[in-house]
Amino acid sequence: MNNERTYAIVGGTSGIGFAVAEMLVGRGDRVLIGGRSAERLSAALSRLGDRASGRLVDTTDRASINAFFAGSPVLAGLFTPAATYSTGPFQDGMHDTSEALFAGKFWGQYWTVFEALPRLRTDAAVVLKSGAASARPIGAPAYAACNSALEGLARGLAIELSPIRVNCLSPGTTDSELWRERPAAQRETAYAQWRQLCLVRRPAHVDEQAQAALFLLDNANMTGSTLYCDGGYTLR
Repeated sequence: MNNERTYAIVGGTSGIGFAVAEMLVGRGDRVLIGGRSAERLSAALSRLGDRASGRLVDTTDRASINAFFAGSPVLAGLFTPAATYSTGPFQDGMHDTSEALFAGKFWGQYWTVFEALPRLRTDAAVVLKSGAASARPIGAPAYAACNSALEGLARGLAIELSPIRVNCLSPGTTDSELWRERPAAQRETAYAQWRQLCLVRRPAHVDEQAQAALFLLDNANMTGSTLYCDGGYTLR
């Protein structure tokens, strides 16, 4: 009996998405990963081995998302951590930190699920990715609103797409490649602030976030929920 499953991870070339891909491949599943950088995609596939395949995808372009899923295997699950956005104060009135933020984070995931739908098994799992600012904003109101919208989207899709399960992972600050590529002073300032704001007094590890995403992909009784993997940030 062939129990092999294939999962799509849009944003699977680095960070949490790549860590989830590693976990899936490590237990014998197959992954289809997508990213915007050909160089990163090639490097990720080299590390993941022959149980992984990948395609370039731009989540701000519906035609690109559609092409990513064209001809893909039937999918047991979908994880959508890909996002490109900027944050900033409401009173600045900047397009990049308001409408463009939604285009990069909310609508990218919205249309990714839409384009994936014909390829999803009836018992498939979808995991969206928001952020703990949804429940505890500190500045950047559009960013908080975008994360809240994604969590609401997960609830709405869970109802409409049932029996497909839809959940949302809401991380706090995570010691990922995203932060490590930023200037050290900026990173350490953010990490120091986070230690004061959360209960575990440290940023999350990428593998901790990946384990949370994998739980939502696997647990057949979880749907319409948001999992806050935030070290207790939303409780302070």
